[in-house]
Amino acid sequence: MASERPGATDMGQVSLKGIHKRYGEVEVIKGIDLDVRDGEFLVFVGPSGCGKSTLLRMIAGLEEISAGELQIDGRRANEVRAADRGAAMVFQSYALYPHMTVAENMGFALKMAGVGKAARTEQVRRAAEVLRITELLGRYPKELSGGQRQRVAIGRAIVRKPKVFLFDEPLSNLDAALRVNMRIELSRLHQELGTTMIYVTHDQVEAMTMGDRIAVFNQGRVEQLGAPLDLYNAPANEFVAGFLGAPRINLIERPGDSASAAHRALWDRLAPAVGTNVSRVGLRAEHLQVGAAGAGIPATLELAEHLGDTSILHLRVQGLAELLNAKAGPGHTDLATGQAVGLLPDAAWALRFDTAGRRVN
Repeated sequence: MASERPGATDMGQVSLKGIHKRYGEVEVIKGIDLDVRDGEFLVFVGPSGCGKSTLLRMIAGLEEISAGELQIDGRRANEVRAADRGAAMVFQSYALYPHMTVAENMGFALKMAGVGKAARTEQVRRAAEVLRITELLGRYPKELSGGQRQRVAIGRAIVRKPKVFLFDEPLSNLDAALRVNMRIELSRLHQELGTTMIYVTHDQVEAMTMGDRIAVFNQGRVEQLGAPLDLYNAPANEFVAGFLGAPRINLIERPGDSASAAHRALWDRLAPAVGTNVSRVGLRAEHLQVGAAGAGIPATLELAEHLGDTSILHLRVQGLAELLNAKAGPGHTDLATGQAVGLLPDAAWALRFDTAGRRVN
């Protein structure tokens, strides 16, 4: 049964209805409506200061809700104490007690709740097995690596058997290689526990690789909510298109009367016969092929970043203020800075945006 798994509960639905957060006259959360499905892994992603962590803290009960209603499993939770909401939060800082062993750190909340020693020991043991840290239970935090400390912090949340796990940028203190490993571990943990997880990050790679769905935040609002590839391939607006994807999506302005021939040729290839409401066209780097000079729209290679299996090419098209990005395979490593090339954009993947930045179907 699901209730027998460490951290598992019967339900973990979260509903946000018209949620606002104000600090005096400053409004940082501007009316968010959002339903988190039971058992899903939902990622809040967006730039610093967009409100994603503030909303997470409101769900946890660490910030008051200025207006709107929060429901957890269909029950209004606005006035419910943080400890009674059935949510467990894992922070960016591990916040482990240095004088306690791993086992004592993981079981401390249970001890404060009056859980007996035998029951505490069993719950800690089972959580440690799930996290593969059984051999660490007798160690102190100073004897652990960063990744091990983060596992302990997650274990401390698991033993509480929450309805919802809340993660606030938990991997940002780890190095790049360890972040990749921990992303895999957290995804495995979600599959094993089946518990609802809400995960905050500013890293769009984490969002794309971990989330069942992504909520893209911008200035206190959710710009778009959906599956990762849906948001990547069909962004609602320029903000979502620009935030998701590395390198950043190419955005080409509608050419004016004084536009260069290359600019006009690029526009005509990507947006033939579009109405005047289309002001910019977006094309991702993997949909911009690079060939020999004369084989397409003329461009000059400004910089090539060789990453092994692929290269990121930064290209200058006469008349465009911004460089264009293209992804190329290992066969392009012989390209030299300043070399003339031809661009072959795949118009089937072009994204058109109106003057307000909204995608035009």
